[in-house]
Amino acid sequence: MSAEHSRRSGGFTPTGTISTAADRRRVVFATVVGTTVEWYDFFLYSTAAGLVFGQLFFAPAGPGFAQILSFLTVGLSFLFRPLGAFLAGHLGDKYGRRIVLMLTLILMGASTTLIGVLPTYDVIGIAAPILLILLRILQGISAGGEWGGAVLMAVEHAPKAKRSLFGASPQLGVPLGLLLASGILALMALIAPGDAFLAWGWRVPFLLSFVLILVGHYVRKKVEESPVFVELSERKEKTQAPIVQLFRKHAVLVIIAALVFAGNNAVGYMTTGGYIQRYATNPNGPVGLATADVLGAVTLSAVSWLVFTAIGGWIGDKIGRRNTYFVGWAAQLVGVLLLFPLVNTGSVGMLALGLVVLTVGLGLTYGPQAALYAELFPASIRFSGVSISYAIGAILGGAFAPTIAQALVDATGGTNAVTVYLAGMTVIGFLATLLLRDRSGIPLGPDHEAEQSVSPVRGLQRA
Repeated sequence: MSAEHSRRSGGFTPTGTISTAADRRRVVFATVVGTTVEWYDFFLYSTAAGLVFGQLFFAPAGPGFAQILSFLTVGLSFLFRPLGAFLAGHLGDKYGRRIVLMLTLILMGASTTLIGVLPTYDVIGIAAPILLILLRILQGISAGGEWGGAVLMAVEHAPKAKRSLFGASPQLGVPLGLLLASGILALMALIAPGDAFLAWGWRVPFLLSFVLILVGHYVRKKVEESPVFVELSERKEKTQAPIVQLFRKHAVLVIIAALVFAGNNAVGYMTTGGYIQRYATNPNGPVGLATADVLGAVTLSAVSWLVFTAIGGWIGDKIGRRNTYFVGWAAQLVGVLLLFPLVNTGSVGMLALGLVVLTVGLGLTYGPQAALYAELFPASIRFSGVSISYAIGAILGGAFAPTIAQALVDATGGTNAVTVYLAGMTVIGFLATLLLRDRSGIPLGPDHEAEQSVSPVRGLQRA
C-alpha cells in the first residue's frame, strides 16, 4: 500500500512505514544530518565553556570560580529544555513533527552563530556574560524541542522489525556532533595555538554553524511528515491539550523514562559537557595535557561512541530494547570505574583508552533509546511524552554533571568522589529500566491507542 493511498483511504500501513526504501533512506539521512548540526552547536558551546569561556567572559570572578560559572552556563540551558520540550510537544502533536524540526534547527544555528561574534568581558563588561547566557538559553530551548521530533520521524517511518535501528539514526547525531565540534576545535587549536586560539581561533567553529544550518535546512525540507501524524490529522484525532493529558495519565511513566536517560546523560556529559577537556588540559591540575591532544582523544572517542550507538540500535531489534539496556548499564559501570584511573596517568593514549571504553556503555544505552521511548507513549501524545521525558532526564543527568564533578574535585582534592557519583547515576538508570516492560514491536498507529495506553510501568495496569 503506498503512502498516498494510505492517506486517501484513511488507513494506516500495517508496519507504520512509508512506501519505498528510497523514502526511508531520505528520512534516515535527514535525521542524522539535522541532529548532527543541532548537537554540533550544543556541544561546541560545552567544549568552549571548558576551554575558553571562563577566561573570556567570567574572568573577574577569579580563576577557580570563573570556571565553575562557565560550567554553570552549560547546565543553565538544561533548565530551559523542558520549555522547549513543552512548546515542541504541543506543536508537534497538533501541527506535525516536520515543522518543529525546521524551527528548532534555525533557532539553534542562529544562537550559535551569534556567540561566534559576541564581544568578551574586556570589551563590553557585564553585558558579555549576560548575552552569552541568553544565547545559551536559546540553545537549550532548541535542544529541548529537537530530539522528540527527530526520533519520531525516524521511528514512526520505520519497519516494525527495524525500529531500534532506524531510531538510532538521530541518536548518531550526538557522537557525530561531538566528533565535528571536537575535531574542528582541535584543528583550530593547531592553526591558532595559545593566545591566538583564545583571541579568535575559538570563534571560527561557531561561525561555521551558519553554513551547517543551511545544509540541515535543505535536507529536512525534503522529508515527508510522519505517517502516524498524517493518520491522526486525517482522522481529526489530534489531542487538543496533549501536555495536560500526558501528565494526567502518564506522570509516573514520564519520571521513570527520564531517570533511564539521566543514567546515561550524566556520564556522557563528562565529555559532551566539557569537563574532561578542562580537567585534562588544566595546567595547574594533575594531568596538564596539550589542548590539541585532548581534543584529539575526545574526537577518537566520538568515533567509538558513534559505532556503539549504531550497534546498540541494531541489537535493540534482536534482543529487545530493555535487554540491550541491561548489557549497556553493565558496560557503562565498567567504563566509569576505569575512566579517571586512566586519565590520571597523564598519558594521552591512556586518556583516549579511558574515553573509548566509556563509550561502549554509553552507546549501548543510547542506541535503543528512541525506539524505547516511542513505544512507551500513545500516538496522540507521543511527541509530548518523549520530548518532556528526555528534557527532564537531561536536567536530572547531564545538566550540572560538569559543575558537580568540578565541585567534588575542589572539595576532595581527587576524582574518587566523581567516580562514585557517576556510578550512582548508572545504577539509577539500571533500576529505572528494571521498572519498565519491554514493548518492542507494539503497533504505533492511532488504531492501537487502547493497547498503547496500558501502562508499561511494572505494577501499574493503566496510566
